[in-house]
Amino acid sequence: MQNHNALFVNSEIGTLKRLLVHSPDSGLGKVVPSKAQDWLFEDIVHLNTIRKEEYDYYTKILLLFLDPEKVKNKIPAIDAEENNRNFYKPEHPDFFRSDKVIELEWLLAEILMNDSIKHSLVASVCAIEGCTFNTQNTLMQYDAASLAKTFISGAAKNKEMLFAPIPNFIFTRDIGITIKDHVLLNKPAKKARTREALLAKYIFFNHPFFKDYRNNIIELTDSYQNLLLPKEEDERKITLEGGDIMVISNNHLLVGVSERTSAEAAARITHTVFEKNLMEKVTIIKIPKKRDYMHIDTVFTQVKRNVWVMLGNFSKKAVLHEDEDMIERTLELKKEEKIKIKQFKKSDPNNSTHFDSLEELLIDISKTDFHCKEEDIKIIFSGNNEFPYSAREQWTDSCNLLALKEGVVLGYDRNDKTAEAFKTAGFNVIHAKELIPKLVAGEIKVSDINDTLILMPSAELSRARGGFHCMSMPLLREQIN
Repeated sequence: MQNHNALFVNSEIGTLKRLLVHSPDSGLGKVVPSKAQDWLFEDIVHLNTIRKEEYDYYTKILLLFLDPEKVKNKIPAIDAEENNRNFYKPEHPDFFRSDKVIELEWLLAEILMNDSIKHSLVASVCAIEGCTFNTQNTLMQYDAASLAKTFISGAAKNKEMLFAPIPNFIFTRDIGITIKDHVLLNKPAKKARTREALLAKYIFFNHPFFKDYRNNIIELTDSYQNLLLPKEEDERKITLEGGDIMVISNNHLLVGVSERTSAEAAARITHTVFEKNLMEKVTIIKIPKKRDYMHIDTVFTQVKRNVWVMLGNFSKKAVLHEDEDMIERTLELKKEEKIKIKQFKKSDPNNSTHFDSLEELLIDISKTDFHCKEEDIKIIFSGNNEFPYSAREQWTDSCNLLALKEGVVLGYDRNDKTAEAFKTAGFNVIHAKELIPKLVAGEIKVSDINDTLILMPSAELSRARGGFHCMSMPLLREQIN
């Protein structure tokens, strides 16, 4: 695997060239109702459906856009029943092994071929999971591929559960974020994601693919004062997940303060990117600490320089209560959750700029960062801003879209009203099941696809509570001015 120009991201919409993913592993099939919320799931999913009928389409779309030689004229054979999905299995010799669509389990298995790393990581995992010394010795006898699988799924070779799975590993956005040629690693708020962070750290610091960037890896640590804080002051501790970070333009970073990312982390990130001359301005967006929202990328994502998709709760109208009558406005009978937005500039960090609504901020970014005319800026609302579809479709990630290139985004097929809003805004809407055969047959070329929402099958994937923005960690995008 070559690492020439391995890392650089300076936008959310530049043409995607390389990303990290993790395909659904057997750990997802081990989530039980009694542990679902501890493991940060709202529901249990059907593993075979989520793999074969849904995520495999995501893999094919990514490869067709980023690494077409892997699938060109091969899809019928790849998906033939007798081949048992081996193309999609990281541990199998027939796995696609792309250096553009990079599988985390594959990287983990490769670093575990090094005996020194294997010893360290086995000891570290066993320590945080409270394993017996006998279990630790047993794991040391595993081959690299089997050990990588066990670390992720929690299951031994004999299928016995050694420790909890890490079903959230599918959401690779949260393990880290690429900020230009740097990587900011996460610091999870929830115990269920501790092992994810450990595995990601070992991969980034030890895999040869990232060797030229080891000095560019940013880790956040609590100060010694924070280590002495009582439990009730946990909010002052540093926690971070990648869904709360957006590299929005060459000199502008967005940082969310949410259920998962603390204000202390936001402040530390702001100081760090200023000190490293990575950014000229940082906008901190504090959203309500609700499971509905989780990260800022659950309430908005960028589609084009002048187009955004967002939840209507944080629009100008909603914030100003413009749809209420005077009595309701006076009594705040329909008081909504508050959002707080402050923008800081490296040149004058003591004077911040305030934005009243998320919509106001997004319009300002399009105007200031991308030099769009205000009349050309479009805001597409979740569920077409219609009750009750706005909230229903935001819950199933209507605002959590991944841009393959500017104007071409992936979203869930179940969010009908949001798809209608895209059509109204002038976008084509096509289902992956319809698009893939046309790409394979050459009826449509990737280069000719513009202003398009690609709908992905989502009956089970959406129940895992994360969209395609969550299920991707971009490593390389074409630079956008």
